[in-house]
Amino acid sequence: MLKAIVTFFFTFVFLGSLFAQTSEELRKQQAEIQKEINELKQSLQSTRKNKKASLGQLALVQKKIRLREQAINNISNQIDMIQVTISQSRNDIIRLKRELDTLKAQYEKSVVYAYKNRSNYDFLNFVFSASSFNDALKRVEYLKTYRNYRQQQAENIHITQNTLQEKIVGLELTRKEKDEILQKQEKEKHVLVDEKREKDEVVSKLKAREKEINSELTAKAKADKKLRDGIAAAVRREMDKARIAAAAAAKKEEATAPKTTNKDVASSKPSRPKSVLEATPEGAIISADFEKNKGRLPWPVEKGNIKIHFGSYKIEGTSIIGNNPGLTLETDAGASVRAIFDGEVTAIFDVEGSTNVLIKHGKYFTTYGNLSGASVSKGQKINAGQVIGKAASNADGNGEIEFVLMQENRNLNPEPWIKRR
Repeated sequence: MLKAIVTFFFTFVFLGSLFAQTSEELRKQQAEIQKEINELKQSLQSTRKNKKASLGQLALVQKKIRLREQAINNISNQIDMIQVTISQSRNDIIRLKRELDTLKAQYEKSVVYAYKNRSNYDFLNFVFSASSFNDALKRVEYLKTYRNYRQQQAENIHITQNTLQEKIVGLELTRKEKDEILQKQEKEKHVLVDEKREKDEVVSKLKAREKEINSELTAKAKADKKLRDGIAAAVRREMDKARIAAAAAAKKEEATAPKTTNKDVASSKPSRPKSVLEATPEGAIISADFEKNKGRLPWPVEKGNIKIHFGSYKIEGTSIIGNNPGLTLETDAGASVRAIFDGEVTAIFDVEGSTNVLIKHGKYFTTYGNLSGASVSKGQKINAGQVIGKAASNADGNGEIEFVLMQENRNLNPEPWIKRR
């Protein structure tokens, strides 16, 4: 019985610590979500200074709603965990009560037996009626064991009573915690309703500006095509240069290498680079380092939000659709734009009057478009975080840049590569 109680106690402690750890993780996630929401509120306040509703404002409101829904789901997970704990606690209390009743019944029987055989005469008679000296020693040992058993019974009852009481107190605290979290969830749901109403107001204003916005995005689509063409041409030049350099290196190596037999040629398995841009050790290293930092790369602007996401998009409440080659980031006009990783400037070109800087990172390329000018030059080696230009203004008076990520000539979504904000 004692072993069962001890096992239960340690299981209870382990499960409690596991629950506490998971609850703490959920609370940390909740705090991070709330921090993002607060930052979005500040950004929205600055965008409201502009009387015209903008796509950037809509993107912020939509993101705030997504975060609020995440917060509500997070709270639901906390409630589910608490409910599991409450159910487990109830079952444990029922089981502990049964064990306590059993222990008390057993102890009562042993007390009654001890009372009936309490005299020293009965004790001596039991010992001296033994058939041999060894048997008498065994009887003395038995009596000692029985006495210890009764003491252990009393201790078991005491332990079980304390565990039961702790469990009852813990259950009440857990119930209170659940009530508090339920109230918090209700508040979050009411806020979500208000935020959806706010989004509907922004959508309604954008609907009124649909022709104007459609005209802006049509101009953006034309600029995006020129941006794509400029990037493709620059990447193609870099790949052609790399092929020529690789062929020259291979020819030189072949000329200086000792002659090999047909058998040697057949048995050799030359390793071929995955990309011609990784043919040099430097190219291979920087490509690998770039990949290792996926999800941890910094944003190209210190403060900013995603105005239009990568790929196909549709402006809610309107008939406007489009396809974005990268991320359209809204920031402060004139904000510094920085390289997200070490690399080399391979191209600087103009698109519709704005400057675009392309940087090579092994077989990866990042492009920073819609700059008011460049503070770097072609062929320059740069470090992560180095300023390469300033964000130009958009039609709404805010700063805006186009951030494009390529793997050779393949367009990638930059969002999974940069830090979550």
